[in-house]
Amino acid sequence: MSDDSHEHQSFETRAIHAGNTADPQTGAVVPPIYQVSTYKQDGVGGLRGGYEYSRSGNPTRTALEENLAALEGGRRGLAFASGLAAEDCLLRTLLAPGDHVVIPNDAYGGTFRLFAKVVSRWGVEWSVADTSDADSVRAAITPKTKLIWVETPSNPLLGITDIAVVADIARTAGAKLVVDNTFASPYLQQPLALGADVVVHSLTKYMGGHSDVVGGALVAADEALGEELAYHQNAMGAVAGPFDSWVVLRGIKTLAVRMDRHAENAAKIVEVLQRHPKVTKVLYPGLPEHPGHEIAAKQMRNFGGMVSFQVAGGEEEAVAICGRTKIFTLAESLGGVESLIEHPGRMTHASVAGSALEVPADLIRLSVGIENADDLIADLTQALG
Repeated sequence: MSDDSHEHQSFETRAIHAGNTADPQTGAVVPPIYQVSTYKQDGVGGLRGGYEYSRSGNPTRTALEENLAALEGGRRGLAFASGLAAEDCLLRTLLAPGDHVVIPNDAYGGTFRLFAKVVSRWGVEWSVADTSDADSVRAAITPKTKLIWVETPSNPLLGITDIAVVADIARTAGAKLVVDNTFASPYLQQPLALGADVVVHSLTKYMGGHSDVVGGALVAADEALGEELAYHQNAMGAVAGPFDSWVVLRGIKTLAVRMDRHAENAAKIVEVLQRHPKVTKVLYPGLPEHPGHEIAAKQMRNFGGMVSFQVAGGEEEAVAICGRTKIFTLAESLGGVESLIEHPGRMTHASVAGSALEVPADLIRLSVGIENADDLIADLTQALG
């Protein structure tokens, strides 16, 4: 449930205070970790604050869920054990056998795997569209389409989708629009304000921000849909634990200042990559030549900390470069304070090999951290050779 008392405050203030009320017993300014499974009842059904069992509700998780709703401008926030657990709950809430979903042609590999290997087994159909092209989205819709799925910026090709335009298309088709806002975070982009019905997050990434927790979230624009999702969250049970919820809450407090630094460093790195003779293409929505640049400038506060680029020498050279960095850590995931480098084709997007979502073999993806930009540039330069 969203907290209306914070709705007119700035993002930075909401990030620190929404859901974070002082402990009524001690005055502790940080919500406690309620590491508990069950709660004493004052007589049968006499619940204190509505809590009876921590799968159904936990005060630390409630604090995070209220914070998430406030940051995304939604009516209900829900925290899960992982981003894919959040996606699974959403799909099983909104879809039934025979329904159809439109997914992006450059979706995150784990999302594609969920549709292709799991959801399809219980009779849900899906098709692929270039969501940056409104006509492509319209062409993919069928009379059975119940959901349009969007990632913007997308993973790992940094594609940009006009959320407001696709929201109109979804409404006309009688479908829900879901936006994975993981790459942007609510600091950079507000999909619900642009017409989306639900926002998805991997809290593991920028929201947690320190590569020390796994979590996921859904934020619903509509109260009724939020209640429906909450019912399924409880029924399915893949909830965020109290300690994980507390860690994400702590990370969110610095989200705004971290995102500013991520973007500042990324822009400097992009400038260097563009001039390097071994780099054949840079994928970054901040570049004027990026096909989604104008839309990104319209719907995002800045262009974020994710950068992808392609290199001369093909797959083997891309893999070799990933192995030569000293500050950039070769690892999956993204959004932490430390810089990461990966080869999507062999790592995060191996599950889409041979499909319409296959990524270029010479592609490298950077999650640009908040270290000193000159140090990061020197490391990349030596790795490129």
